[in-house]
Amino acid sequence: MAKRYGVSPTTVHKWRKRTSTADARTAPKGPRSTALTVEQEAIIVAFRRHTLLLLDDCPYGLQPTIPHLTRSSLHRCLERHCSSRLPEIDGNKPKKQRFATYAIGYVDIAEVSAAAGKLRLFVAIDRTSKFVFVRPVESAGMIKAAQLLRDFIEAVPCRIHTVITYNGAQFT
Repeated sequence: MAKRYGVSPTTVHKWRKRTSTADARTAPKGPRSTALTVEQEAIIVAFRRHTLLLLDDCPYGLQPTIPHLTRSSLHRCLERHCSSRLPEIDGNKPKKQRFATYAIGYVDIAEVSAAAGKLRLFVAIDRTSKFVFVRPVESAGMIKAAQLLRDFIEAVPCRIHTVITYNGAQFT
């Protein structure tokens, strides 16, 4: 057969092991990252879904947590998880208004679940400057939340005057 079809004997050997005559796929079985771990991808997806930041703004908030993150690896990760485009608002769109103005130092703090509840993510965002602070934690208790706030205060380049938290027991 190798002489008849002009292929090597090893190719004929592969053909005989196959159950069908269709060409076998040579690409990887499933898309996955070679640069990011599964946990890091879960952090990226949860961060994007919670913050709804633009693609160009996400690396600045995530690079302290994932130092080797590049814009292209971030984009490929979001494409794999169908999160690369921000969601459109459904229903009747209200007339265009100016955004509410906030003084710098107005901060939202939230807890986000990633990777099916195996990993928690604390996110703090300044509403005006879009300064983002991310901290992945295994358990989200009051001590971890307090440490997040202390670390955020140390890292933020301005004075914080208002902190808004969501209804988590760790923030009360």
